[in-house]
Amino acid sequence: MKVDTGDTAWLLVSTALVLFMTPGLALFYGGMVRRKNVLSTLMHAFAALPLVTLQWVLFGYSLAFGPSIGGLVGGLGYAGLTPLATEARGTVPHLAFCAFQMMFAVITPALVAGAFAERMRFPAYAVFVLLWSTLVYDPVAHWVWSESGWLFKMGALDFAGGTVVHLSAGASALVCAVVLGKRVGYPHERHQPHNLTMTLTGAGILWFGWFGFNAGSALGSGALAALSLVTTHVGAAAGALGWLAVEWWQRGKPTALGVASGLVAGLVGITPAAGFVSPAAAAVIGVAAGAACYFAVVGKERLGYDDALDAFGVHGVGGAIGALLTGVFAQKALNESGRDGALAGNVAQLWPQLAGIVVVGLYAAVVTWLLLKGIDKVIGLRVAADEEREGLDATEHGETGYAS
Repeated sequence: MKVDTGDTAWLLVSTALVLFMTPGLALFYGGMVRRKNVLSTLMHAFAALPLVTLQWVLFGYSLAFGPSIGGLVGGLGYAGLTPLATEARGTVPHLAFCAFQMMFAVITPALVAGAFAERMRFPAYAVFVLLWSTLVYDPVAHWVWSESGWLFKMGALDFAGGTVVHLSAGASALVCAVVLGKRVGYPHERHQPHNLTMTLTGAGILWFGWFGFNAGSALGSGALAALSLVTTHVGAAAGALGWLAVEWWQRGKPTALGVASGLVAGLVGITPAAGFVSPAAAAVIGVAAGAACYFAVVGKERLGYDDALDAFGVHGVGGAIGALLTGVFAQKALNESGRDGALAGNVAQLWPQLAGIVVVGLYAAVVTWLLLKGIDKVIGLRVAADEEREGLDATEHGETGYAS
């Protein structure tokens, strides 16, 4: 096994950064719910860590990155990870690559939880995480990121998870919001965030961790990682400004929640493009994602669904915007493993990007609907109305987030 120590060091650091994003997501989501549900919301993120970690080790990684079965899913040749211990993958140990990808698998179902915050039973959530990771995340990761995957072979570009992570989670979140129904009293009762300080802290951690998420996806410590880090930062900043500009124009005041949501929208938008586009293009993508996600979040009230923490509005819409604009701004000169986009003369690149958006979105939505219906029939999805009024911290976990 021959590996590059610099590339390996960067990938190990990036793995830790992406791990840190899951507690960051817990804080980001936790501050946006009412105080009686803060612990249950934090639990959605923290529980995904052990659940998906063990699933990934036992068979999840093998399904996502194992030897392909018809370009649709990996076989079980890597089950238990035993064959990986003495292998290299490119210039890094195979186990390092596996651990890095594990952190993506962990955070993705936790993103979905934002749609059904304050009303799903925890046992149902645990079952959903395991089944969704196995039946949605792992196959989609294989389609897009495995060299044998059918979308990869079609030429779809997704540097760090615009379709694999954010679009699949966002589409599933929309289905969850519709199937579980609205929170008690929504939208007539105001469901105010109980701690925006917590939410902004979480947003800052997400921004920090996202450098590992995107720049780590270069799988090395060279020029591509530097490009990805810069485009990631620019995309986040532009997303925050894009959201704030529209919000200020629409509502007359810029808000702290708006800047937090906008920077996350910008990060989501730049994720599929980070290693394929210039910093200037990243600014355009970030502004577009921030503005588009703002209108998606505002529009949910008109459309009548209760996406509690805007998982679809930010991750679904932002992921789709970013994936499509990757096909516009990509430059092969920046990354020889990529392709030129429409502005570089390759308009045809828009088609695999659109195919990825449509197929991944529909697949995630349909499988999620089937899973929710099955889980509801077997163990029940939603807490009773009186338990929801009391709060899930007490009824699901027997705890309280604050002493007074």
